[in-house]
Amino acid sequence: MISTDLKEQYYQALVAKNSEFEGLFYVGVRTTGVFCRPTCPARKPKFENCEFYETAQQALLASYRPCQRCRPLSHPNQVSDVVRVLVEAVEKEPEKRWKEQDFKALSIDESTARRQFKKRFGMTFVEYARARRMGLALKNIRSGRTVIDSQLSTGYESSSGFRDAFSRIMGAAPTQVDEGNVLKASWIDTRLGPMMAVADEEALYLLEFVDRRGLEREVERLRKRTKSAIVPGSTAAIQSIERELNEYFEGMRTSFDTPLFCLGTPFQKRVWEQLIAIPAGETRSYQDIAIALGKPTACRAVAQANGANQLAIVIPCHRVINASGELGGYGGGLTRKNWLLIHEKQDSLPNE
Repeated sequence: MISTDLKEQYYQALVAKNSEFEGLFYVGVRTTGVFCRPTCPARKPKFENCEFYETAQQALLASYRPCQRCRPLSHPNQVSDVVRVLVEAVEKEPEKRWKEQDFKALSIDESTARRQFKKRFGMTFVEYARARRMGLALKNIRSGRTVIDSQLSTGYESSSGFRDAFSRIMGAAPTQVDEGNVLKASWIDTRLGPMMAVADEEALYLLEFVDRRGLEREVERLRKRTKSAIVPGSTAAIQSIERELNEYFEGMRTSFDTPLFCLGTPFQKRVWEQLIAIPAGETRSYQDIAIALGKPTACRAVAQANGANQLAIVIPCHRVINASGELGGYGGGLTRKNWLLIHEKQDSLPNE
């Protein structure tokens, strides 16, 4: 999370169009729905209408679209034709999932697009397109506003584009949902970045960082397996986990009481039970988990079950590391995994 002091410093740099801050931050403007680089020539917004991000991907996931004046996805003073064409194509159809033939239709080599985006912005073009799609859906989740308000704020001239973008992610147009099969989704701000929570009134089904790679597929699997639509809203379970997450990050708790609905095979559920049993401040290896299950040769299966966990932090897959002592993998990123492990080892945390 960016501190208040740093936000004020970034705002002063924005007002001054200070080029020394190029690449250090991007600003999302709530009133226009666009994000800009520090040197954007457009009229400066009020401080209270600004949201600051360290990367373009964060701004995209927060639903902001790139400014057409300062072109934050183009290198300063060097606009790549490939980047420009692809960004414009995404804005025309932000709900599209790009395939090989789509690049051929624009006479663009797919590997060139991937390389240029990765070099300039630290993400591939496919990751950019995905972030734009997810941003549209997450905006609706985050705000909980009416469909028409969300449509207008994302810049669609007709409602069809917004409905398509929403339903591609969530499985149903927001106004065409059978109330009998509905899960609610909410945006939760945390110290390590925003998370997406999906739940019914009784239990939590999914909790993931919004920039997790593969989140879109996780949501799709969830709605198909539960035969549910996922719509913006809050439930008792979401309110519970939001409160408990705040307590966790404040060092006031190390375990969670919110009821969970775990979708998995019997073996996966056994692995997840072992993860919950790992005390905060401690770690286990995949081998340790396999041995505890009475299947010492099942390390790979344990690792797969660990990766299939859809309830980040609550089912603490971050407490599983390699036998060598290295961190191993983590869907939310190794930086977050390391932070969580250090946080849980702090003496201020109570023993539960």
